[in-house]
Amino acid sequence: MKVGLFGFGRTGHEVAEEIINDPDCALLWVVRNSKEKNHKFASDFLGHPEDRQGEFFCKEEAQEAGFFKSHPVDVIIDFSSPSGLYEYAPAADEGIHIVSAISHYEPREIGFLKELAERTAVLHSANITLGINFLLVASQILQQIVPNADIEVIEEHFRDKRGKSGSALKIAQKLGLDPVEHVNSIRVGGIVGKHEVVFGLPNQTIRISHEAISRKAFGTGALFAARAMEEEKKGFFTMEEIIRKAFFKNIAVNSLLT
Repeated sequence: MKVGLFGFGRTGHEVAEEIINDPDCALLWVVRNSKEKNHKFASDFLGHPEDRQGEFFCKEEAQEAGFFKSHPVDVIIDFSSPSGLYEYAPAADEGIHIVSAISHYEPREIGFLKELAERTAVLHSANITLGINFLLVASQILQQIVPNADIEVIEEHFRDKRGKSGSALKIAQKLGLDPVEHVNSIRVGGIVGKHEVVFGLPNQTIRISHEAISRKAFGTGALFAARAMEEEKKGFFTMEEIIRKAFFKNIAVNSLLT
């Protein structure tokens, strides 16, 4: 699978390394805001000089007509900024799939992604880790089993993260919880990100939790999403949807085998 990456910040570094280390993938290019070391390679920067991948392009070059035709990839993975989707919009006309892992979009940006999905396959997830999306699906299933349980959402992040976690707010919304009353935040150094849903019952407590130990988890999730869409021509998808589909598909297969 040929991959183009938008964004090379703190998370983008880790995602690029995951792509480079995946034997079934090739990181063809990386689009950055900076022009420093333009046309050098991300693999050199990340300590893989023997396997040159990820040529650096500045965003002005990516906005030139014909960039995506002359630099074809199977999928664009976006860890840049909310405005990045306007920069790679022409890629949709080339049939290039899009995986957006931007955590905060305004409604008009979601609407624009859905317009692109009329031309190619597009997936968006505010938190693209496998674990957080499985946690979300599992929590919804458990709530159906124990609808009278008390439910609290706890999110823990690094000291400088502002506001409540977008993933925690989404979990609360999906479970029908008031985020002011039921989302609890902790900010301390050394934590990448942890989410936990606590179900309180009269004689037991059930906890479903996920902790991102490294930002590489976002790369793993993005590649999972890209592979899940490989056979799709167009349409708008979410990580939660493909996890739910995989979850119930495996249940159906296992039930046939027993």
